[in-house]
Amino acid sequence: MIENITLSFQGIWSHKLRSLLTMLGIIIGIAAIITIVSTIKGTNEQIKENLIGSGNNVVTISLKQDKSDYDMQYNSLPKGVSVITERTRRSLKHLEGVKEVSLYRFRSYADSVYYKNSAFNGNLIGIDTHYLDVNDYEITYGRAFTDFDNDTYHKCAIVDAETASTLFEGENPIGKTIEIATEPFVVIGVAQKRSESTLNINSVEDYWTYADGSAGCIFIPTETWPIIYRYDEPQSVAVQAVNTDMMTKAGNNVAKALTATQIREVPNSKQKFSYTAEDLLKEATKMQQLANSTNNQLLWIAGISLLVGGIGVMNIMLVSVTERTREIGLKKAIGAKRRRIAAQFLTEAAVLTSLGGTIGVISGIVLSRVVSNIMKTPTAISLPACIVAVAFSMGIGIIFGLLPAVKASKLNPIDALRSE
Repeated sequence: MIENITLSFQGIWSHKLRSLLTMLGIIIGIAAIITIVSTIKGTNEQIKENLIGSGNNVVTISLKQDKSDYDMQYNSLPKGVSVITERTRRSLKHLEGVKEVSLYRFRSYADSVYYKNSAFNGNLIGIDTHYLDVNDYEITYGRAFTDFDNDTYHKCAIVDAETASTLFEGENPIGKTIEIATEPFVVIGVAQKRSESTLNINSVEDYWTYADGSAGCIFIPTETWPIIYRYDEPQSVAVQAVNTDMMTKAGNNVAKALTATQIREVPNSKQKFSYTAEDLLKEATKMQQLANSTNNQLLWIAGISLLVGGIGVMNIMLVSVTERTREIGLKKAIGAKRRRIAAQFLTEAAVLTSLGGTIGVISGIVLSRVVSNIMKTPTAISLPACIVAVAFSMGIGIIFGLLPAVKASKLNPIDALRSE
């Protein structure tokens, strides 16, 4: 085998231009496939990061009525839905795939929130002491909520960095008093995401898909929520999964448990409530499949180049058999068997296409970087795809080199020696 490989490289080197032209179809095909696969992988990672964030693996579970969001901002208290207790929250942590659970209440575009003469129109969230950690917030100034704040119904607030810069216009917000539905709340801290995922917003559609359009957040202790809103208002749940792949299972497990324990049927009521997980991982998968279906068509087109390259290999190997007829006849005359002759030409075809595949992989990696810089699209090199590409190109050499190898092995040694 080593002797055949050595002879193959000697034959390729002795006909450098011819070998390069023969490999060109393989090189172009493999380079195109590596570039497309790298772009697909990079795009999928971008979609996944845009939708589920940079790694905190949080699934939101909210109350639904007939599969539609039940917005507490515009609806009355739902009948038959009880408030989630601390004991229930702790029990949810033992479900499969769940790392931590937080309870919260929410108002989007909250009104009646003011600081001096400035109105706030962002999100108002009533949170427990676990919410900031679960959602990957850290306190940059001041302090977080404690159990004492909830136990004493302390009217205090934490603002995020965006609210601190817009509502307070550069002032230090710590110790300042804001009004929420005419009730005074003292700001005790400023929170910021530990790791912000960078959204790639390239169009209006991307904006509405990925961005929430929030003008910032104000957090208050969950026990003070009834002071400004209603008692017995059910909570939403933020579930932190043990890893990204377990997000769907963790969210579904918690949603099923809450639906079973927190909701009872009310006689003669037409309202049907359930807790449902916002499966962003599933949404990401759908968008990835949509992107893949388009790119797979490009892969088929690139595959045509490999077919053309394979035909070129077969052609040049047939020419090689014709050129080396006397050599084949001489080897047979001194005792070389048919399989030895066939193996030599198959090895030469496989080496030729493998070399073309390797050059194609290198060209594809370089080309994917160029495309990424020019088109501003993310790419991610797939090592398994590179290995498979080289192995596939070798397979093309064996398949398309089979006919010339068989033809060479079947030559009559007397006729071969007589050929000019």
